[in-house]
This record gives sequence, structure tokens and C-alpha cells, in this order.
Amino acid sequence: MQPKPLQPKQSESDTNTGTRRQAWDAERTPADRDLLDRDAAVYLKQSVSTPCLTSIVGADGPYLYASDGTRYLDFHGNSAHQIGYGHPRLVAALEAQLRELPFVPRRFTSDVSVRFAESLVEHAPREADGTGLDRVLLTTGGSDAVEVALKLARVATGRHRTLSFWESFHGAGFGASSVGGEQMFRGGPLSPLLSGTEHVPPIGCYRDMLGSGHGSQEPHDASCGKALAQLIDYTLKVQGDVAAVIAEPMRAVPQMAAPGFWQAVRRSCDETGTLLIFDEIPTGLGRTGEFSASTHESVVPDMLVWGKGLGGGALPVAAVLARAELDVAGDWALGHYTHEKNPMMSRAGLTTIEILDDEGLVEDSARKGAHALSRLRDLQSRHDVIGDTRGRGLMLGVDLVEPGTQRPNADLAEAVLYGCLRRGLSFKTTMGNVLTLAPALTIPDDELDRALDILEEALVEAL
Repeated sequence: MQPKPLQPKQSESDTNTGTRRQAWDAERTPADRDLLDRDAAVYLKQSVSTPCLTSIVGADGPYLYASDGTRYLDFHGNSAHQIGYGHPRLVAALEAQLRELPFVPRRFTSDVSVRFAESLVEHAPREADGTGLDRVLLTTGGSDAVEVALKLARVATGRHRTLSFWESFHGAGFGASSVGGEQMFRGGPLSPLLSGTEHVPPIGCYRDMLGSGHGSQEPHDASCGKALAQLIDYTLKVQGDVAAVIAEPMRAVPQMAAPGFWQAVRRSCDETGTLLIFDEIPTGLGRTGEFSASTHESVVPDMLVWGKGLGGGALPVAAVLARAELDVAGDWALGHYTHEKNPMMSRAGLTTIEILDDEGLVEDSARKGAHALSRLRDLQSRHDVIGDTRGRGLMLGVDLVEPGTQRPNADLAEAVLYGCLRRGLSFKTTMGNVLTLAPALTIPDDELDRALDILEEALVEAL
């Protein structure tokens, strides 16, 4: 008997098959159906991207406008829309930059490119003594930025091994997939990947793989994260030649580490000469209520990766930030990209940071997130299918389970998702059963409450 091939674990629920998807497709307008068919006929298919649900004709602030007239509150946005869509200040800045200087080839620079890098450094986390992340390299996407960080770790340490986490996501390139922990990006015909990529269980207290398994609401169980930190410490010391630990300081599921966990990992890295790389691509730039997600942990990494929202929901741009002492790769090409110092990318990033600062959006994220989390926990108290609610700032998660257990309830999550879509609310479900809510930081308070009302209506309907 032939063994069944290993099926990848989905990071997002599969909305592309089954009776709910069929019912959804049947509701599309003829014009929308025609465009979706044309899309399916010309684009390569891949997991969680195809086929598309509908077509979008406009976007403004926290909203998406579909071709059938539906206005969606976008709580998905691929975590790229911190300042909302079509921010007038960003549009004006990009229009002016396009006229003034749209492109600079490699071996040249420009004022806007330098000012963007300086702004990134100014906003990066710092140690008490003022030292921090003082060097930058730009790329056009987070996956590429992760690859740059991995290359720099090799050059700086003379080592090649890495330690990362199962269920993590760091991008789709071969290097990023190798350190990532999602099967759909690294299994089957996508293997073999890079050698020397060790993995340990994921962070998080609700389903602590090495602990008792308990709720993640404060106060944390005293044991949460300790066994995992000890495993990491042991692994780094017994290996002795690990170049870097690469991790999401807060997973975008969302999932947070226990208090003190990252400080323990930082100590283990320092004791073994291992670099610490934080991937904040979906969780940085104010998303969690701090400009840098690592600030919550009181830990400064050796390298930091930002992306997604850095382009203001308009252009792709990502950045690697590193300590000055890691500027040791002058003889090697870490990321020899055509758009390395692209003025349009730089203008998008610089203006986005200015908007975050000038409009107090980081502080707004903390305030609005605290309100939303309080409402979600009230909802949890009234429905035993909600095993956990968690998050920071406007990166929030509702973990749906079989009542009285921690067993994921992916079917219920899918039903709630479609119920919300029909009511004008779009979000992502991660790990199959976690409703992941990440709106624009500019969302008005009343619209945030309306979205939470929709979520409750869809949940009650699905029960």
C-alpha cells in the first residue's frame, strides 16, 4: 500500500473548497464571476492565494470596496495598512517623488533614501546605554530582508546554523522557508531546504507544547515558557556553532511569549556568541501598540526586520536593521537588489513613519487594542467555543475550540469568517481556527465597535 503524502498544515483556513465556498461563489455577480474566471485562467495557483474570493475596485482608509458594491472593513490587509489605504499625505508625497526622482540605479544614492534610513535608525529600539541598530539595508519585501539577515549572520559569525520555531513564518524564499516552520512552505517537493536549520516548539502560553497548557490571559502560569527557554539554552550550548536565533518576538497568530522569555533567550545568545534576529514584518510599526514589538519584551535584538506596513499600503518595501558592529560584509553581496535605494520606496517608508508619528497612531493602536481586547474577552466569557482571546494593540486573536477543550475548531472559524464577509467584515483565520483581527490603526472608534458587533453576530449565527 502506498503511504498517503503528507498534507501541509494550513496557516490560514481553507476558504477555497466545500459547501460554504460553493455558496459564496454562487452569490457573485456575472461581472465579478467573469473577472474571477479570467484571474484563475492566467495566474499560477498556490495555497491560500487562489482562487480569489471576489474583486476589489477601490480602497480608502480602513475600507475595501468590492465590485459588487460591498464595502468591507478590512481587518486583514496582510498587516500592510497601518495608516489605512490612500492616505492623502502619502499619495501627495508619492506623486511629488514620481515627478522629481522616480529611480536611482545602484552605486548612487539620494537625499530621500538617506533620510529614510536615518528615520529607521531613529525609531529602532535601543539599549539603556544608547547603543542599538545603526545600520540599514533595504529590500522590496520581507522575505528578501530575512535572507539578507541570514547572510549577514553567516558573515559576522563564521557559522551557518540557525535556530527557529515550528509554526513560524519568515517568508517564501528558500532561506526564509528553511528557518520558517510552516509545512506548506517547506514540505514535499519544496524540500530539501538549507541545512543546519534547527527548530523548537512555538512560543505561546495557551497551548504551551512543553508545559501544562493553560490560558494566556494574565496572570501567566509561572511555568509558561520556562521549559522552552531552557531547551533553547541547551541547544545553543550543545551545538556551540549556531549563527543566529531568528524569531517573531510576537507571532502574528497572534501569540505572545511569556514575560521574561525573550530576556532569557537574549542571555543564552550572548553566552554562546549567537546573534538574535527579530522578524517584526507583520507586527512592527505600531501594530502592537509600540513602534517595535520587541519593546514589549525589553530586549534589543542584533538584527531587526520590518516590512509590510512600511510601504504605507501602497508600495513594497522592507528593511533590515543591524548593530553597527555587524557592518562586516563589505566584500560580499548580501542583497544586490535593483531597487536597493529606490526613491519611491524610500519616500513611501519615510512618509509612513512621519504619519505614524504625527497622528499618534502608535498610541492609538494601544488604546484601541485595549478596548477591543476587553470586548473580546467579554465575548469569551459568554461563549465556551472561545478558548482564548489574546493580542497587543491592533493585532488580536480569537481562538475557537471545541467546547471545554483546546481542540481547534476550524469548521466554526470558517463559518464565522463567511458570516462576517457577508456582513462587510474581512479578516484572516490563522492556524485554521484563530480569527486574526488587524485593522488599520486609523480606524475610527465607532467602526472598530461595529466590526466587533459583526463578529459577535456571525459567531452566534454559526453556533
